[in-house]
Amino acid sequence: MKLDLNFIRDQFPAFSEPSLQGWAFFENAGGSYPCKQFLNKFTSFYAKNKVQPYYPYPASKMAGEMMDTSYERMASYLGVDAEEIHFGPSTTQNVYVLANAMRPMWKDGNEIIVSCQDHEANAGAWRRLASRGIKIIEWHVNAETGLLNTEELKGLFTDKTRMVAFPHCSNVIGHINPVNEISEMAHDHGALCVVDGVAYAPHGFPDLRTLGADIYLFSLYKTFGPHLGLMYVDKQLIVKMENQSHFFKEGITRSMLTPAGPDHAQIGATSGILDYFDAVYEHHFSEEATATERNLALTQLFRQTEKALMEPLLEYLRSRQNIKILGLDQTEARVPTISILPHHKSIEEVYAALTKHQLMLGTGDFYAARPLMDMGIPRDPGVLRMSFLHYTSREEIDQLMEGLKIAL
Repeated sequence: MKLDLNFIRDQFPAFSEPSLQGWAFFENAGGSYPCKQFLNKFTSFYAKNKVQPYYPYPASKMAGEMMDTSYERMASYLGVDAEEIHFGPSTTQNVYVLANAMRPMWKDGNEIIVSCQDHEANAGAWRRLASRGIKIIEWHVNAETGLLNTEELKGLFTDKTRMVAFPHCSNVIGHINPVNEISEMAHDHGALCVVDGVAYAPHGFPDLRTLGADIYLFSLYKTFGPHLGLMYVDKQLIVKMENQSHFFKEGITRSMLTPAGPDHAQIGATSGILDYFDAVYEHHFSEEATATERNLALTQLFRQTEKALMEPLLEYLRSRQNIKILGLDQTEARVPTISILPHHKSIEEVYAALTKHQLMLGTGDFYAARPLMDMGIPRDPGVLRMSFLHYTSREEIDQLMEGLKIAL
């Protein structure tokens, strides 16, 4: 099956926006373009349903139904129960709330393992528990490759380990970590598994039924929707946590991890992401399928498309003697988030030349300070990052490679 790129790009208003014509977008790891299905629902909610939800009058009733639909459909795509889906302002804030909710589950002196490959969203709040009696064990990356080693992880467990936190893949290294293997390892030691999927989910939603994570988090503004963070929390786990909302919300699991309350409009419009997925599935496949089956088929289609785009780019980058590629230089076990370091020119100089070539990229540490520190890379200026998704065209890849030739 080949992705119909014209159909895909028709679903994103950005590709017909006059002010963006000629520009190639390669900073998708910082936030994707939103799909029209989400935008239409979001606009409609503000125009018609921006009232308190769940009252019996029509506008309020519809608002509540839209929100419930987003919980239910997102759960179906991810293969979990609707009560296990939680929406918060961002992944960073969701982890902050989780850390406070989970601390009472543990005793002073208990240990949690936190990887040094994480975006700080899944690192900072856990590390702060060191001031509250929890011992933080760091799982460092390889100083040369930036990869995590599961053999090293085995040696970090003790009888006091209560949790392991790590990314599904890094937002600067791009390597896909073996979540199933790490989850099994954690569970064998009686520990929980918390996975930051922010850099992975844009390339295909995970099947949480089989992944093994107890908690999984990602950002909806990086998956074609609103600026919200989504977290899956196993329903047997959340009842052990301390309620972070109002006292009268105790036991209402949808509310316990959202102390500020839900953002009605953004949650109500989130199902627009799944409208987009459904439209892509129906355009490419004729078989009837459940939401989770559609998700699996789309993930394979998206990954196949992205790998085909990565091949020529990585081949070109491997041919350059004046850059370093962070992480693996092959398409297997990585997503198309590719960071490089130029050897003979400054990042600022290269970046300026790429911008003149109408290329939208990113530079810096991207809040992935710890893997850069482990690899001896200064956070300022950091790295040059190129990131793309299934809606990227081969012509844009060629534009990027031509820009790199000029800039380097």
